[in-house]
Amino acid sequence: MIYWELFLAFFIPNIIGYGGGPAIIPLIEAEVVSRYGWMSSQGFAETLALGNALPSPIATKMAGYVGYEVAGIGGAFVAISATVVPSLLLMIGALGLLYRHRDSPRVKRMSQWVRPVIAMMMAWLTLGFLLESLNSSGAIHTLIIGVVAAVALIRFKTHPAFVVMGALVYGGLIIP
Repeated sequence: MIYWELFLAFFIPNIIGYGGGPAIIPLIEAEVVSRYGWMSSQGFAETLALGNALPSPIATKMAGYVGYEVAGIGGAFVAISATVVPSLLLMIGALGLLYRHRDSPRVKRMSQWVRPVIAMMMAWLTLGFLLESLNSSGAIHTLIIGVVAAVALIRFKTHPAFVVMGALVYGGLIIP
């Protein structure tokens, strides 16, 4: 039964999600944290931060980690398969159709309508992480990490992996 639940937890977000890994992270969080309770919001946020610091697509890293934590190697295989195989088959099947109609105004409008939905989903996820950080670390530490991260990313063009590592070090050394 656990393999079926893992399959559904990653199959559904990857089938209904549009826009790649970052766009489906809120859907994966809803399944993993809210629906099945395999992780806490804090654990999911930490896993996401670590996953973003590593190379390769975030959705497969999240699937592999969660699958392994829930059901070992078999769980990791099921979760990664549920993430990759359906999207791959749909992509291959739809590629020809989209390529034929790439200049269609309908296809262009569809893409324009989906972007705001993805932006709102990412904003909702960010708000959830902010509230979780405020509750667990406090406003001062959250503000310090947020400001330093923003300055490092925007002003100094620091690679996000180094920003995440810096936040992890700060959290490990300073936050009780």
